[in-house]
Amino acid sequence: MSGEAGAYRVGHSPDPDDAFMFHAMTTGAIDTGGREYEHVLLDIETLNKHALLGEYEVSAVSIHSFPEISDKYHLMNCGASMGEGYGPMLISNRDMSIEEAKGTKIAIPGLGTSAYLALRLAWGDVDIEVVPFDEILPAVSEGKYDLGLIIHEGQLTWESEGVKLVLDLGVWWNELTGLPLPLGGNVVRKDLGVELCEQLTADVRNSIEHSLANPTSALEFAKAWGRGIDDDTNREFVGMYVNERTLDYGDDGRDAIRLFLKEGQRIGMVRETLDVDSIKFIGSGE
Repeated sequence: MSGEAGAYRVGHSPDPDDAFMFHAMTTGAIDTGGREYEHVLLDIETLNKHALLGEYEVSAVSIHSFPEISDKYHLMNCGASMGEGYGPMLISNRDMSIEEAKGTKIAIPGLGTSAYLALRLAWGDVDIEVVPFDEILPAVSEGKYDLGLIIHEGQLTWESEGVKLVLDLGVWWNELTGLPLPLGGNVVRKDLGVELCEQLTADVRNSIEHSLANPTSALEFAKAWGRGIDDDTNREFVGMYVNERTLDYGDDGRDAIRLFLKEGQRIGMVRETLDVDSIKFIGSGE
């Protein structure tokens, strides 16, 4: 596919932060130079699997899954979800020591998620069961699982469910490295050619910039994807994952991704043949 105009599919999660990010592209609030976008809303683990097939021209993916699609996609330098001293949380339905928790079966949101890689980096080999992300918090609260790994808005609503925090993996990573925890990123398909990849990336960046400059309408749009969260929680959650870092990873953000993936290589969860230092970030000028 060549040229500027055309129709492009964007795969992203049905979550407030992604909805906020893509609001301007979805509603036609910005000029995209004749490029039209179809938004495909799927949970992150499903998006990771579709990206293995090169399904969409643009997609949100877990950073953990990027090495498996790096033959087909470049990372965009915008659209990051990074935990700035916060991140996926291990929660339990009772007080539990770290040592006890390490020996307990953990409900996780997917094998390809960055949350799972962070868990393995922190605790090593653990007993896990994959459960849809939005079912983990209620399943732990109801006692179906003693321990769960929660992502998305559950990171803000867990206390109201009566569960206990065992470990915040974003805090753990930041204390270990001094860097933000890489969770999600946007990718653009390589076979489009570098020029078009740059144009699509610019559209995504402009959409994020528009929402940050016009937050009221974008937050109202985002709220529809918050699974019943109130306005304050919606605003707080979006602010956690759509900010200046989302416009540009920055040097430390790119360093964090490289370190995260190298650590994954060290424990055998990221393929050794990936040259992490050669990862291209479209739109970064690198």
